[in-house]
Amino acid sequence: MSLGADIALLRQLRAEGRALVGFSIYDLEQGLGVVRAAQDERLPVLLQAGSSAFRYAGREPLAQLALALAREAAVPVGVHLDHATDPDEIGACLRLGYTSVMFDGSALPFEENVRLTRAVVASAHGAGAWVEAELAGIAGDEDESREARAGALTDPDAAARFVAETGVDALAVAVGNVHGIPAAPVALDLDRLERIARAVDVPLVLHGASGLPDADVQAAIRLGVAKLNVNTELRRALRGALLALADDPPAGDGIPALLGGAIDATQQAAREKLLAFTAAQAPTTSTSA
Repeated sequence: MSLGADIALLRQLRAEGRALVGFSIYDLEQGLGVVRAAQDERLPVLLQAGSSAFRYAGREPLAQLALALAREAAVPVGVHLDHATDPDEIGACLRLGYTSVMFDGSALPFEENVRLTRAVVASAHGAGAWVEAELAGIAGDEDESREARAGALTDPDAAARFVAETGVDALAVAVGNVHGIPAAPVALDLDRLERIARAVDVPLVLHGASGLPDADVQAAIRLGVAKLNVNTELRRALRGALLALADDPPAGDGIPALLGGAIDATQQAAREKLLAFTAAQAPTTSTSA
């Protein structure tokens, strides 16, 4: 099957009040778990092999692993570069075959963010990929759960101007969400989210979906969020499976016995999120690249 989860699918999902889940992965075990969960539920997903994960596994090895898993999957699977700040890295991933990239210029002045995002959009569209970008930075650590509280919020007027000036395909919003599991319960600013959705005509992206109540996520989907990012639950599932080996070690030293549980735990965690976030969604059969 060819790689899926193109921008047409994302727009379709937004129009139908549905969403695509992007799962951040760092290794083969997580990738296998996510793809198997997606196949079980017959739902498209994104494998997010991103900038921070490259520091662990290396760009080329992890990228090629994710791309191979996507190509062999029985459902549409896209490969997404998450939170990239280096245009050169984005270019390298586009050349490898990524189906989408995120340029994170949220730490830059508005005009500089616009200039660089516009350039990324041009190069990505030339490679047949779609682009996610960000205005207000989203608090928290995407790779390790720490106590985090929401920071700056996305301004609807600034969002409208940013989308118009960059031609970006999807916009990550800050509406009270944080990366990781928050220090205190998060209350999404759904009124702000609704204003942003009215101000822009592109699908919205909610980072930090791991720590949010399912009902809040489903409300956000109804308001225009068409992509959700999940990371923490997968890390915790893998960690739990590995720590369990100390209490009940398998006989022998076979790798399947040692790591098979990590795949199963990741698969179950991904399945739970897919079911919680897409409970009312009908399966899609789109397979366009």
